[in-house]
Amino acid sequence: MTKVTIPFDGKPLTFSVPRQNLVEVLSPKPSKPLGNLTAAIENALDHPLGQAPLGQRVKSEDRVLIVSDDITRLTPSDCLIPPLLDRLNRAGIPDEQISCIMALGTHRYMTDEEMVNKVGLPVFQRIRVFNHEWKDPNSLVDLGISDQGTPLRVNRAVVEADVVIGIGAVVPHHIPGFSGSSKIIQPGVSGAGTTAQTHMLSCSEGGDSFLGIADNPVRRDMDNMADLVGMDTIFNVVMDSQGGVVGLFYGEMRGAFNSAIKLAQDIYGVDFHETPDIVLANSYPCDLDFWQSHKSLYPAQRMVRPGGTIIVCTPAPEGVSPVHTELLDFTAWSSQKIKAAYTDGRLKNGVAAALATAWAMAREKASVITYSPGIPREDKIRLGHTHADNIDQAIDEALRRHGPDSRLSVLTHAPDMLPIPDLDLNVKLQP
Repeated sequence: MTKVTIPFDGKPLTFSVPRQNLVEVLSPKPSKPLGNLTAAIENALDHPLGQAPLGQRVKSEDRVLIVSDDITRLTPSDCLIPPLLDRLNRAGIPDEQISCIMALGTHRYMTDEEMVNKVGLPVFQRIRVFNHEWKDPNSLVDLGISDQGTPLRVNRAVVEADVVIGIGAVVPHHIPGFSGSSKIIQPGVSGAGTTAQTHMLSCSEGGDSFLGIADNPVRRDMDNMADLVGMDTIFNVVMDSQGGVVGLFYGEMRGAFNSAIKLAQDIYGVDFHETPDIVLANSYPCDLDFWQSHKSLYPAQRMVRPGGTIIVCTPAPEGVSPVHTELLDFTAWSSQKIKAAYTDGRLKNGVAAALATAWAMAREKASVITYSPGIPREDKIRLGHTHADNIDQAIDEALRRHGPDSRLSVLTHAPDMLPIPDLDLNVKLQP
């Protein structure tokens, strides 16, 4: 037996796999965080990518909105925002004209305590920090349609701001290829209907996601939406698997993002050398609920052989989703049935329908066994998954299904990983 350790629910979880069955254990590449983050932040702000320094681009009468990702991300907004505020102050913009919105997408609203933890108490006391209230139609403004034909409804505060700066992290992501940049606008501060359309756009007929594909229809749609609301500046980070900042990218939206992608590919891109029968995908760091930890499915989907098994390991203390509670009524359906029900109006929650479609597409390539203390057995069944009481039971069941010679690979940080097939493997990626 070979012992394998993964980060799970805030502590190490060790389990054993028969040596003859284990192919490889894959993790993001080791990388060294920046030694002096404070100095590195100041240097990034001093040398913006593709645009003039902030102080030269703003006027004293401007209203500035900082758009930060939420508590489901590890982005150190508490370190990034204070130097931005100081530079805005030096340019003549008082704190009263600056605010920060939490880009929830359609996640649950954050508590004041969570917002304090995200931006830091000094920032929370210094400027207005508030949630994107996506459930309130009065908080949204209709901006017509994007070039892709997506109806765009976005938070009023973003539209009314003179200067919009997006803060986020760049990692591989199954919907727009990589997170970060314009994703802070859509879905970050957009209406649920807008998010439903772009999410459904990612559910291609090819059966695979856009994971790690930088140029794709969803990213082009998101970039266009960011243009429409006037966000041309981002401050994005690339982090290691422990949340340490490895790179800082401040400046013009597209240029800064493209530079960040190159580093993210280096860190999170991992070569795999065999198409296994079984992929064990650990959800760290996206552990809060299945709405986050589903991101572990797509790297596994990229690797596993058709007809194989994906084992999802996630604590998910908030269950499947504390917000989109109705989705369990249809998550076990086929992807085509879910799409059809959304198209003909039987399913009203388009965001949930889009994600359920993506989950179904992964499940249609490989069956899913889920070990999760936070998701009840009956909810796993309603997801179309097989319940496992513990990780050993999940492995035993997968090996039983595929036989004594079956092959198993492990992804220790699956949501932040981009599996890249060895040149000898015939794995077709979505164009």
